[in-house]
Amino acid sequence: MRIIPPLILLLFVAACGGGGDSSSNNNQVDTAPTTPPDTTSPPADNPADPSSVCDASPTGVNWDALMNEDCNELSQYNLFADSSDPTQGPIGTGMAYQLSSELFTNYAQKYRFVFLPEASQITYRAEDTFSLPVGSVLTKTFSLPSDTQLSGREHQTVIETRLLIHRQSGWTTLAYVWEQGVATLNVVGADIAHTFNHQGEQVSFDYHVPSRAECKLCHQLNDNDVSRIAPIGLKAQLLNHQIETSNGQTQLRHWQSLGMLAGLANNESIPHAPNITDDSGDLTARAKGYIDINCAHCHRSEGFASISGLRLGFHVDHTSYPYGVCKQPPGWDGGEKGLSYDIIPGDAEHSIMVYRQELNGAKDRMPPIGRAMVHTEAITVIRQWIDMMSPSIGDCQA
Repeated sequence: MRIIPPLILLLFVAACGGGGDSSSNNNQVDTAPTTPPDTTSPPADNPADPSSVCDASPTGVNWDALMNEDCNELSQYNLFADSSDPTQGPIGTGMAYQLSSELFTNYAQKYRFVFLPEASQITYRAEDTFSLPVGSVLTKTFSLPSDTQLSGREHQTVIETRLLIHRQSGWTTLAYVWEQGVATLNVVGADIAHTFNHQGEQVSFDYHVPSRAECKLCHQLNDNDVSRIAPIGLKAQLLNHQIETSNGQTQLRHWQSLGMLAGLANNESIPHAPNITDDSGDLTARAKGYIDINCAHCHRSEGFASISGLRLGFHVDHTSYPYGVCKQPPGWDGGEKGLSYDIIPGDAEHSIMVYRQELNGAKDRMPPIGRAMVHTEAITVIRQWIDMMSPSIGDCQA
């Protein structure tokens, strides 16, 4: 494993494709959970003894540690029944969830769980990230395949587990690197060599574990000169799909039936973003869902790439200038092709949105962190989508 220093990536200011709408994403609440501290609920602002809180041995989740300390080992939070397996068996209120369209991370499989304080709820938002109460914890484990054509844990190697914890002071990020069944806190970042079979070829690359500073590049939002960390993936269109354990309901309706989701009307029509590779799904929804989850956190008015002017969220009109149609990006030279516009309707070959996802150098690729490979399957679909756009949407030569 090679340790690297934090990166300051100003490349975000140039075009990519991806961005949220301009609505506020205020995920913090003013009050703490009211449930008394015990093994099933987080403490209500009850400072713990830092010398012992991570070493405590509760029968349930170690809420004291989660709310107060950055523990050296993931197992000290006691989130999973088997401390060496973060892909299943969440303890207490923990529940697995799935996104229909995912951030591309070198074909890694992700295992996601949400842990809520007892008697608390997630607040639904139609066009932005859901609001989660103080005390909430999100975990995401990255597992790399031995062969991208094979599925199942037996063909994977667990690499890292990331936590987003909603403490009294706001959300905080923690990354844990796995080695010999133990996940250890890493705040400076790391590159981990990995080799797998991809479409019949052996591919070697460095999987990048982000530093804490790099986590902020994606998760940090700026509202009126106030910066805060916020979740990214819990959006209606990414959660509104069928799951195996929901008795025929969509995942969101399942959450509603369990009482863990508030604010969703029974008759409300919810959009759906199919996976980019789902040939049965609507082409525009597939492309925009992928762009949203991969780039929306930065390309929005509160995001790190706000200066680009690119607003490519799922609910932004994709035929408009803010979405990149006939828009020239500031701060980028067009690469070797000398391209000028983010999207040229009917011409994916000369659209920067496609080109920068094909590039893999640190200076030019988009997204600039999170991948070391080109996601060829997604680019094929995005090309098809742009080529099908009517040129009458915009005259990029004017």
